[in-house]
Amino acid sequence: MLSAVKIDENFLNDSIDWEFPIPISYGPGRLNEIGKFCGKFKISNALIVTDEGSKDLPFINRLASLLADTSIKSKLFYGISPNPRDDEINAGCTAYRDGEHDGIIAIGGGSALDGAKAIGMTVNSGASLWDFEYRKPEPVLGSLDCFPTFITIPTTAGTGAETESTAMVTDTVQGMKFCLAHLGMRPSLAILDPELTIELPANLTAWTGVDALTHALEAYIVPGLNPLCDGAALEALKLISKWLKVAFDEPKNINARGGMLIGSCLAGVAFTKGLGLVHSISHMVGAEYNTQHGLTNAIILPAVMKFNLPHVGEKVSSISHAMELKDSSPDFINEEIEKILDYLNIPRSLSEIGVPLECKRRIAKKAMLDSATGTNPRVATIQDVEELTEISILSARK
Repeated sequence: MLSAVKIDENFLNDSIDWEFPIPISYGPGRLNEIGKFCGKFKISNALIVTDEGSKDLPFINRLASLLADTSIKSKLFYGISPNPRDDEINAGCTAYRDGEHDGIIAIGGGSALDGAKAIGMTVNSGASLWDFEYRKPEPVLGSLDCFPTFITIPTTAGTGAETESTAMVTDTVQGMKFCLAHLGMRPSLAILDPELTIELPANLTAWTGVDALTHALEAYIVPGLNPLCDGAALEALKLISKWLKVAFDEPKNINARGGMLIGSCLAGVAFTKGLGLVHSISHMVGAEYNTQHGLTNAIILPAVMKFNLPHVGEKVSSISHAMELKDSSPDFINEEIEKILDYLNIPRSLSEIGVPLECKRRIAKKAMLDSATGTNPRVATIQDVEELTEISILSARK
């Protein structure tokens, strides 16, 4: 059984740099070093990319001011919705070209980071957005130099999108989300500054925190041998289980915010192994109804875990150990997950956030085509996915 390593709480207030899987600068106040980082990567005119919900938050003006203090020009593009759309990516490319920018700084939640990646993939590459759909052959490019230098700054402890080159984008014609990827868009640096998450409202702390929990759970039970991802997933489970409720109850607790930010990052590293049906269904619900991704995952999570956990063998024991639970049966783990969701005031059904029952078959058909369905630990039929969607719409919890 793999065991999660205990992180010394005393280190959560330190400034520490890691080099795996990309360069990562962690610590309270690390945003203050952005000018130095841009100088290192020769960014002199940055396009700051964020989402519509973050454009007026204090960290945006702070970032622009810190850049100006070091004579780095910048302009803000905030036309990214909670579920980034292809037309928004095109607008971002126009903003990048018109501003003659030489780098991208993505700051905000997962939608901002994914939107920025998609802009970077297409702005100078000569390839269309959907050429980067991860199941297609890699597009032929003249040079990897076509990708802008890219820095990520997550302001939520949830998506884990800051270290990877993948982006989920909605095709507005088909009403479906697709996973885009190219190694050329791996960030040059991720800045993990827990101070940026202190002002996160309680509901977003909960929704994004359960998003990270979902990433860790789904990634760990993906079949196949990947001990690096499995270790990251278990450590993420340990950190999230320890700190999520604390961050929810004590938003200014910097140890809790730091522990959650590291846990979220590790869960993002883990899901390079793959995800499962929580994400397959959630992606398509989000594409159609523009629901918040972490919240959608949180509501669907119990139904899919009940479907999957009895079929993952000894991994249930490792999950229980990482979460420091008293029992390792699938039923007990599911009960504990539901208690966490209740504690965080997560709605019990998708219908409470505007998803109607009539969509269940349509969502199931689309979910069967999602990349995460192929790595779910239990093979599912369209009838299975439709049933899981229906349960989640009506009530996925007791």
